[in-house]
Formats: sequence, C-alpha cells, structure tokens
Amino acid sequence: MIRLGVDAMGGDFAPGNVILGAIDALSCMDSETELVLIGDSRCITEVCRHYGVDSGNFVIVNASQKIEMGERPVEAYERKKDSSINIGFRSLAEGRLDAFASAGNTGAMLVGSVRTLGLLPGIIRPCISALVPLFNGQNMLILDVGLNTDARPEMLCQFAVLGSLYAKTVMGIARPRVALLNIGAEPGKGDSTTAGAYRMLEKGGGDFDFVGNMEANALFNGGMADVLVTEGFVGNICLKQTEGMYELIARLGVAHPFFKRFNYEYYGGTPVLGITAPVIIGHGVSTPVAIKNMILEAEKVVRCNLVSRLKDALAIENKGV
Repeated sequence: MIRLGVDAMGGDFAPGNVILGAIDALSCMDSETELVLIGDSRCITEVCRHYGVDSGNFVIVNASQKIEMGERPVEAYERKKDSSINIGFRSLAEGRLDAFASAGNTGAMLVGSVRTLGLLPGIIRPCISALVPLFNGQNMLILDVGLNTDARPEMLCQFAVLGSLYAKTVMGIARPRVALLNIGAEPGKGDSTTAGAYRMLEKGGGDFDFVGNMEANALFNGGMADVLVTEGFVGNICLKQTEGMYELIARLGVAHPFFKRFNYEYYGGTPVLGITAPVIIGHGVSTPVAIKNMILEAEKVVRCNLVSRLKDALAIENKGV
C-alpha cells in the first residue's frame, strides 16, 4: 500500500482544482495506492459533494490552517503548526505517508523539506528540477530551477550528481550526459562559480559523462545533454521563459506537437532532490490536469525508490571523495 499525501489547500485555485485533480488521478493510479487529502475537512467534503464524488474515495486529514502563497515561508511554517503543509511534512517524517505533494507556497515546502525531513548525508542544499522538451522528441532535466538563487561550485557538482541519478532512475537513461549552462561553450567561460564547477566536473568520477558547457541557444535542440546544471536564479528564469513562450505560441494559434510539450500541465510537479523522503512541488497556478500529473509523479517516485537510490549512490560518491 502506497499512501500519497496531497495538500488540498495548496495553490492559487485550491481546494477546487486540487480535489478535481485528485479525482482524475484515482482512475490512473494503482488500486493499492491511497490518496490522503490534507486540509479543511468540511471544505473538502463540500467540494466532493458539489462534483458528485464520494469523499470516501479519499482519506481526509483535517488541517485548521493554511499557509498562503504570499506569506513569509519560515515564519508561516513555524507559526502555523496545524497548516496543511506542516501536517503533511510531519506525517511524512513519521511514516504515515510515503510521499507528500503540494502546489502551495514553494518557500514553505523548502522549509519543511529541510527542517522536518532533513538532507541526505553529504548534501549541501536540496534542489528542484524541471523537464525541458527537446526537438528530438526526448526531454532534458534542468536543475536547479528555483530553490538556490546563489550557489557555490561544489553545489553545482552535487546538482550534477542528483540530476544524473534522477535521469537514470526516473527517465531510464543508463549513462546520462551532463552539461553546465554557461555564456559560452569554451572551458573557462562564465563567472567564478561556473568556471570552478567546470574544473571540478571535468575531473570525472561520477556515474555520468560531463560534456562541457551549453549555451542557452542550444537549450531545446537536443542531442548534447540529458541533464543541464545551473543555479536556481538562472534556472528559474529559463523555466519561466519557457512557460511564457508556450503561452505566447498558444495565443498565436500555432499548433505543433513539439510546442504542446511545453505545457507545464503535463509535467505536473517535480521532486525535491537531496532530502530524506519524497516531496513533490507543483506550480502555484496548477489546473486539475497539472494536479493529477503531480500526484502521478509522486506515485512514480515512490515506486522507483528514488530517495533510497539517491541515498545509496551518494554514499558511494562520498566514500570516493
């Protein structure tokens, strides 16, 4: 039995979109997977009734508080002990859940990930990733895309390790190719952080192939790398630019299968990498389709034992240092 916790109050359009997404996810999940909705139990029951769905399809855990999207993450997480996010993390840490997913306050999700769950041994900072569609039909993983707006060279190297392990475990790539996002393809380009990371990565030693620097104009071409490493400030800008491009193309009425893959809804959410239990973060504006896919991503991460495999691989990595 897999128990997936979902923050029913998380996101700009919660709880309606969250519950609709959870309803849609039920028909796609394994029969042995149980959905636990965390939030205002009366509100959850009323929304289920409104859409003609039996709330008994879910396990409902009441939460009397909600962390709003605009609240200061640390302060809100510490003050609102009975919030849906806080309860979700405590339930996960205590083994009552196998994964926790939310489209709510990203900062509060990071606080819970670090303070309640903790980091895997040797990890400096956790990160989040995103899948970028490539013209060759494949996807490329880019990380970090928002958690760490300032990074050191050794952090970028850890992102390379975490990203390559995700690519192997979830994307099924036996020997991932890892590139470093930079302003030039030549070695030595960029600031001291990227130049330092390049020198460390080119020494090798990880279970991946470092293929050098990649410029942003090659971002969607495909063929060079499976994993693209950057710090969260630049990564988030790349991600938001990609989302904005999709919205513009949709408004222009351009219909092409490649551009449809830029729709964030179909990726749903992404796991926080480097922590001790599976946590999935979704987009704040998530539609029911996005919520459904966030939940299915959580189930996938649990089934492939991503966290355990990361822990084992990092233990080998750290032993070799």
